[in-house]
Amino acid sequence: MRRRGLTAATAVALVAAVVGCGAGGEGLVVEGTAPAAPYGGPLDVPYGGPLDVPARDVDGSSPQALRAATGAAGRALECEGEIFEGNGPDGWSGGDAGDTPEDGLRLFFTLLAPEVPGSGYRVERREGDRVLYSLDVGGRTKVAVVVAHDQPDRPGWGPETSASCDPVELPADFVGSRRYEFWTDARGERQPVARIHSSPGPEHCDWQSARFLTLGRGQAATTYVRDPDGVLGTDLPTTPYDPDATLPADARDTGYRHGEGQLWLTDDRRTAYVRTPDGVEAWPAATDAPACM
Repeated sequence: MRRRGLTAATAVALVAAVVGCGAGGEGLVVEGTAPAAPYGGPLDVPYGGPLDVPARDVDGSSPQALRAATGAAGRALECEGEIFEGNGPDGWSGGDAGDTPEDGLRLFFTLLAPEVPGSGYRVERREGDRVLYSLDVGGRTKVAVVVAHDQPDRPGWGPETSASCDPVELPADFVGSRRYEFWTDARGERQPVARIHSSPGPEHCDWQSARFLTLGRGQAATTYVRDPDGVLGTDLPTTPYDPDATLPADARDTGYRHGEGQLWLTDDRRTAYVRTPDGVEAWPAATDAPACM
């Protein structure tokens, strides 16, 4: 759930690339427009509160675990679904620390390399030695970062807690360039990544000809594998992928679609059947989580 900081050399190399890859050519921090119900405002009492909220170091990626680990940042989100990603306090050294709150926000990208937009953040709230930055979509906070100043063992300005909604809720021009392939339901509506998504295999493992289809998230997730070239070898044990399968009589149409592909499942869910105009492919379920992703 929590990603450890990068080395100083890696951080320097990433700052220009990550912070510069936002939507619409905006700067890291913009003026923005105050939302109708800002975090901690009178219309937002159930979700508002102080910026100094204790964050517990817990294992797991469930929404409950993420909320516990992300303190005020998790509370500031206005997701349509559940919280998707987040980090609690990680230390930064004096050499990393920023002189201003905006430097602390920039350090969030260089230390954690998050998969969120690198521009368009606005100051939503200031409280003592903390500042809440938010990235809003349609006037609702989808990414929240609390930066803090001179905390124990963390000098200067740096990221204290952060949280983000499901990638499907992030700006369309950002998510369109990410590794996630979004699926739609029977009504043509894009589905949350936490519910269903696919993605190509990573190039750094030479797995790019393979594809992974994941249903669910965390311990309850099931990942199916399309490996026509056998690039995974024994790194991810599965039964063989079948490019010319027969759809079982008890398979049912889930309604999920990606392009011309239709996802069909049987009750045992051991195989994902992807039906296309050319036939049916059988993607076996992985017996272990992918080690190289």
